[in-house]
Amino acid sequence: MAPGFIVWMTGMSGAGKTTLSQALRARLSPSRAVEVLDGDEVRTWLTRGLGFSREDREENVRRIGHVARLLARHGVGVIVAAISPYRDARAEARRRAEEAGLAFIEVYLEAPLDVLIARDVKGLYQRALAGALPNFTGVSDPYEAPESPEVVVRSASESVTVGLERVLVALQARGL
Repeated sequence: MAPGFIVWMTGMSGAGKTTLSQALRARLSPSRAVEVLDGDEVRTWLTRGLGFSREDREENVRRIGHVARLLARHGVGVIVAAISPYRDARAEARRRAEEAGLAFIEVYLEAPLDVLIARDVKGLYQRALAGALPNFTGVSDPYEAPESPEVVVRSASESVTVGLERVLVALQARGL
């Protein structure tokens, strides 16, 4: 059985986490078990009832990390696509994965706020900027960018293909 791993994609809403995670799943799934834990789906099925306070967001990341570890220890390549705005919560997810002997690769999808606003088909940023959406990451609530992620994808200027290749190189470097 191939070893499991966790690729944790973080970035603000609209940065391209879901798009890149789907591309990575499509690339890896013909040769191994792969599962995507997408932040929107997780909030619907796994963490329904949690709000958007710092404590609830940290609990959301804790639960995602737990499920990711369970899957990865059974040989699944787990791709997490979640804003996960706080460094400490992401660091805890990494620490717990590594303590379990699992590879953890943090991928930061970076894009300037003006690009994210332009991409926002749901109008969330406009609503947040108008004060109608409290605790919105990157507007009225902080997003703490990773300090040393294994992979950085500048999604405003780099294609999904470029980002995908960077993640694949990181996986290959770890024999995954």
